[in-house]
Amino acid sequence: MKFKIRKNAIINVLSKVQGITGRKTNLAITTNVLISTAESGIRITATDLETGFEGFYPAEIEREGSIAINARKFFEIVREFPSEEININEVENNWIEIGNGKVEYHLMGMNPEEFPEIPTVDEEEFIEIDTLSFRKMIERTVIISGSTDEKRAHIIGLYLERREEEGNKMIRIVSTDGSRLSVADYHLDKEVNLKPAESILIPKKGMHEVSKFLDEGGTVKIGQERNKFIIKKEHETIIIGLLEGDFPEYKDIINKANTHQIYFDRQLFMMMLKRMSILSSEDYKSVIFNFLNDKLIITSTNPDIGESKEDMAMEYNGERVETAYNPRFFIDTLNSIENDKVIISVLNDERPCFIEGEGDHTYLTAIMPMRI
Repeated sequence: MKFKIRKNAIINVLSKVQGITGRKTNLAITTNVLISTAESGIRITATDLETGFEGFYPAEIEREGSIAINARKFFEIVREFPSEEININEVENNWIEIGNGKVEYHLMGMNPEEFPEIPTVDEEEFIEIDTLSFRKMIERTVIISGSTDEKRAHIIGLYLERREEEGNKMIRIVSTDGSRLSVADYHLDKEVNLKPAESILIPKKGMHEVSKFLDEGGTVKIGQERNKFIIKKEHETIIIGLLEGDFPEYKDIINKANTHQIYFDRQLFMMMLKRMSILSSEDYKSVIFNFLNDKLIITSTNPDIGESKEDMAMEYNGERVETAYNPRFFIDTLNSIENDKVIISVLNDERPCFIEGEGDHTYLTAIMPMRI
């Protein structure tokens, strides 16, 4: 293989695939990217055996072939390369030359035939959605993650379903860690043919990598084929293996019936929570919320450090509610809301507290109370 390519054609994709190729697996070749020639360009493929990526990029092909090259070192060379044009040449025994006459690297590659195969996909039942809206859905839900040793599918996965309610068609993503739950919706055009499909569980870490590729406008196609979730852009495809397991019935959890709605300035409320979380620690994560007639009082007590207290005026006409929450959960959600005003809905110390942006019905988080 021998080809010439422009630096700006591949620098971004090489940066984005580092999250895939940088993961520890039992196959050393998955730390590589596979580069193979195609008509008028090259294909770059990466996989960690759970998430697979393939993209096409224009290049001047002099000799056809394929090579497997260390993804991290190749990215660093391209990033620091002093000129825009880069020549790449495969020589004997999988050695690779990278240079331009003045700068030259010799890297040991791996046998491209050992690279895991990325399955092909059929686009028959794909749905086209806005790229940046889909990215926002992912970002709003992957922030809820379990511990690193968590194995339960509904904790390490995002639940994606196609829904139709009162004539409104939508894609919904739901995420939970057992202590909180977030729902993000994307409303489809009524003319979209929303074919029935099984609800699926997609690994959060794979979807986190997907979000890195959704940084431009336009649309993206999403679909399911057998045990795979597929995301297709014009020249790039990402395939994620699905998880096996059931997601808990969540609709009763997000029932806001009979709750009292309280309006807060998002930024002021978040700064209050940040101040009250200063004294939190791994052993003392909770702060106490007191909802009174005219103000919210938050207190934080840590026997190893000290205590703090702050109040904020509000309009509330319900009975007094005193309960404990993890302030970090509120801060995560508030960072994902773009509205200036947020609505906090509370009922009692046993039901979850709900957070949503004023006027935004596409994102809701339920936070379960902690024991006082």
